[in-house]
Amino acid sequence: MYAVVGCNDCSMLWLLSDPRVSKTAQCPRCGKTHQTKKLKRLFESDDRTAAQQARSALLAKKQGQSESFADLDHVADLEAQTDEPVIADREYLEAAGLDAEEVAAAGDHSAGGSKSRDEIVREAVEAAGDDKPTESEILDYAERQGVPAEKASELLIKLCRRGEASESGGRYRLL
Repeated sequence: MYAVVGCNDCSMLWLLSDPRVSKTAQCPRCGKTHQTKKLKRLFESDDRTAAQQARSALLAKKQGQSESFADLDHVADLEAQTDEPVIADREYLEAAGLDAEEVAAAGDHSAGGSKSRDEIVREAVEAAGDDKPTESEILDYAERQGVPAEKASELLIKLCRRGEASESGGRYRLL
């Protein structure tokens, strides 16, 4: 069962699902807690969409828009329309001055498992194999992978602080 109820403080109307189950209800606008048995039920129905429609009609009447509301589709129909895009993605991107093909390619690349900056810095340390790379070698590798040198340096310091890497004599290794 659904009931359209109203707050006696702020006049907010909302749907209360099965008012018999819970003893209290809180107004979504002002937060006042009401005893459900004392709330005035402006409309009751077993059908949620009927209750939504009644609430909408009451709100329209409250604002003096009953005639305009009568010209609208049923609330359930309007809700279904919100799921349909108004404009296609391609059209939206092109109107914004973006190349839809490039955006799609970037999305495909991103979904393909691009690495985080942290992973790239770790990879830079590991890529040297048995040789322990210097900071400049690590930063060069990271820059070739698209990580700014400043960020790579910060990440390398963090790895050392967390005990995940160590530095000795200007050379780094993962622990």
